[in-house]
Amino acid sequence: RCVEAFYIYFHAGRVEEPYVSITKKRQMPKDGYSEEVEKEVGQAEGKLCTHRSAFSRASVIQAFLGSAPQLTLQLYICVLQQEITAARSIFMVLSLLSIVYGALRCNILAIKIKYDDYDVNVKPAAYLCIFMWRSFEIATRVTVLVLFSSVLQIWTLPVVLVNFFGFFFYPWVLFWQSKSPFPENIEKALSRVGTTIVLCLLTFLYAGINMFCWSAVQVKLNDPDLINKSQNWYRLTVYYMLRFVENAFLLLMWYIYKTDIYLYVCAPLLVLQLLIGYCMAVFFMLVFYQFCHPCKKLFSSSITEGLLSCFNFFCFVCKPPKSTTLTDKADLKSSENADESRSSNKTIDSQNGNPHQSVSSNA
Repeated sequence: RCVEAFYIYFHAGRVEEPYVSITKKRQMPKDGYSEEVEKEVGQAEGKLCTHRSAFSRASVIQAFLGSAPQLTLQLYICVLQQEITAARSIFMVLSLLSIVYGALRCNILAIKIKYDDYDVNVKPAAYLCIFMWRSFEIATRVTVLVLFSSVLQIWTLPVVLVNFFGFFFYPWVLFWQSKSPFPENIEKALSRVGTTIVLCLLTFLYAGINMFCWSAVQVKLNDPDLINKSQNWYRLTVYYMLRFVENAFLLLMWYIYKTDIYLYVCAPLLVLQLLIGYCMAVFFMLVFYQFCHPCKKLFSSSITEGLLSCFNFFCFVCKPPKSTTLTDKADLKSSENADESRSSNKTIDSQNGNPHQSVSSNA
């Protein structure tokens, strides 16, 4: 692909192309109106776009199935040996940048897939927000996993397997609940077994991404494009809440069972820094979706409105229902009224009892 892309690029324009294709893209709405723009795309430009999309997907695969395990392993070795060499630090920095770049490309791919009908223009501020968001999120996640695995090696595999298989089977569970027919239009040359293998590889990559960060591209097996194009703020909120709780729990286990290799490390300060780092990732994510998203005008609701509705929903679930509280209050008031009536009856009886006694004595 790389050689063919360079060949097409340097030979473009020398020979007249026999035909061109016309694409229609909408511009971002301005004052409630969006214009549709037609554009001629030649064969060379179309092939280069195809290669660029393939490179973007390959960078995502390389980042989360190659660089992410490599960074985790290198940091784990550095922690156990209590030494960071220059070569190892260079490799770890390159691995981290590779993962962040893959996550950034994943975000851009998700935007272009969801809003394919529009001419999407990503500004530098959006790239900066995504870079900071993914850097804090991935760095803190890898550090938490390494710290936990350095003191509780036997529990590392269950934690990893629960995370991985949970995200691996999640799209399949949603697919089985929808009772949709098996997707057959992925590739005409593929058989049913080949289609199943392709879908398993897709969910495998999806699980690998969600192990380290939020996957901007949400897999939906009952959709013809295999991608969920709706913006679900609830799923995003639940993911980051559960991930924050999990990171805090793993750090707590590390703090309780830390060994002598962390003798000269201020454990409370390190835990606080990692939790604040993850909160910074959430902060830059909110800034991106609220102010820097290239298609924020197409959102049915903003990220702040979505988060407020999520928090209201959780508060509604956590607090007791009004009917029980009203019945409790009614029972309490009725019991108080009954006590008051009893006490008043006693006083009346005591007041009425004196004349009866005087009458009996006179008799």
